[in-house]
Amino acid sequence: MSAERLLKLYERVADGVDAITRLRRFTLNLAVCGKLVPQEAKDEPASELLKKIQRNREHRRKFADLNPEELEPPLPYIPAGWIWTVVDQISNDDDNAITDGPFGAHLKTEHYISSPGFRVIRLQNIGQGTFRDEHRSFIDKVRFDSLPKHHVKAGDLIVAGLVDPAIRCCELPSDIGPALVKADCYRLSVHPMIVSRYALQYLNSPIAQEFASVHHHGMTLTRIGLGNFRQVPLPLPPLSEQHRIVAKVDELMALCDRLDAARTQREAARDRLAVASLARLNVPDSEKFHDDVRFALDALPVVTARADQIKLLRQTILNLAVRGKLAPQNLRDEPINVTLRKAIARRAALIRSKKIRQKKLDGYADLAADGELPASWTLERLGNLVDPEHTISYGVLVPGEDVPDGVPFVRAQDLALSSHPDRPNKTISPEIEKAYARTRLRGGEILVCVVGSIGKLGIAPQSWAGANIARAVARILPIPEILREYLLIVLRGEPVQSYFKETTRTLAQPTLNVGLIEQTPIPLAPLAEQHRIVAKVDELMSLCDRLEASLATGDDTRRRLLDALLAEALAPAETREKAA
Repeated sequence: MSAERLLKLYERVADGVDAITRLRRFTLNLAVCGKLVPQEAKDEPASELLKKIQRNREHRRKFADLNPEELEPPLPYIPAGWIWTVVDQISNDDDNAITDGPFGAHLKTEHYISSPGFRVIRLQNIGQGTFRDEHRSFIDKVRFDSLPKHHVKAGDLIVAGLVDPAIRCCELPSDIGPALVKADCYRLSVHPMIVSRYALQYLNSPIAQEFASVHHHGMTLTRIGLGNFRQVPLPLPPLSEQHRIVAKVDELMALCDRLDAARTQREAARDRLAVASLARLNVPDSEKFHDDVRFALDALPVVTARADQIKLLRQTILNLAVRGKLAPQNLRDEPINVTLRKAIARRAALIRSKKIRQKKLDGYADLAADGELPASWTLERLGNLVDPEHTISYGVLVPGEDVPDGVPFVRAQDLALSSHPDRPNKTISPEIEKAYARTRLRGGEILVCVVGSIGKLGIAPQSWAGANIARAVARILPIPEILREYLLIVLRGEPVQSYFKETTRTLAQPTLNVGLIEQTPIPLAPLAEQHRIVAKVDELMSLCDRLEASLATGDDTRRRLLDALLAEALAPAETREKAA
């Protein structure tokens, strides 16, 4: 396996989430391992170059006599003619060639001025190979002149001492002018016999990150000390090879830029096609609607490359379902108004027998008609569609501590539509739960979050029978005339979710009042059509599941292929020959 073969196969891994980033890191790794450009016998060995640099500076550099074998570098292999050294030994002869910024009283917030002035280089300015100019701070000439040790000039390397999680290093651009490094930033003035851009590329390489990570310390922020930075091992090639490496890295980074731009363009085209396809479904032309549906479902597997596109497709399916655009209407279906009269009559009988109290809920005739719904549909308040003896209610206000062998307790984080555990994690005291018998679950109820993550939905599996719910969770038990799975589709749709968000009040945290939930307008299809809608939604959601699985499999395949290509390309030549 060679680097050239990797680039030829790159199209097979290009859609991976981090493929471009990993290719950039791979390029730097190849460069600093001596695998990017060929070695030439005529090149003066790096050991001779290092001797020239070290002449007349032993009195100043405490690392001058360091034996390269004592460095224990992370790489076991470098080419002939290369030598291991440390960052300190490639710095300029200036006493302040490697320095950090001023601490404490030397530079405070009150010392900053508006421009014009002298720039202060901060951590936010330092990217991996790129100077970030959007963060600008200035000091006046008097303050600048008083801190000569911390000056930095164009062409110097500036390094972030706080790593998150990697070293960041860039070059100070020529248009910035004389500047000052702030605390936790380091200046590195590279010796003129060393190609500064080679040092820059090395410090941004994963090899340098691996060594520097050994010296990380701290808690909230991780810092590599100035002394540790001086001792970071560096593989030094001959001077001529340094120039060849820098030129090749620049060439390959430009290729990465082109690949990145092509991928961005490709994703934008996919996005436009996916959005256009779904937009045609959300604002359907009755004559072309079925053709639009067929086109969208045929095209989406091809244009879908990200999970967020699948999410958009799922929401479109739900929106079509609650507008009567997903399943055909049948004139032989019993109108939903006729079906609802049976439920309303049952409710009235319970009120007359004083088994339940009458609530001030509008009947379906009192809601404004929705002209976009099919003629056989109607609107009704959610409160009129639940079991009148088990109204919409939230649960236990103060659950207390966990109790061994207590009553299972359902919280907002337990809500899910599938793949439930056998029982919720938390259990509460039977004595506390006893006061909330009205919200005790039987299994099969719809659950909705009413505090915090407003509108999050779940189904209580049969294994949760006997559990109770938290204050943040409301229980919805639909009447027999409404298919539970259909009601769940409507609750997941954009109109109801928007209604929930609009009626939410923020106290200590977002809260949705049960009375407002009862007023939620619900578009209702005939019961027979509800069955057809549920079947169609299940079918299309299965398609979405397959698309997601395909994306995950593709991402995993691309990741493993890229792992294998990078590992083989980085292996020593003799290892590759054995593998072949």
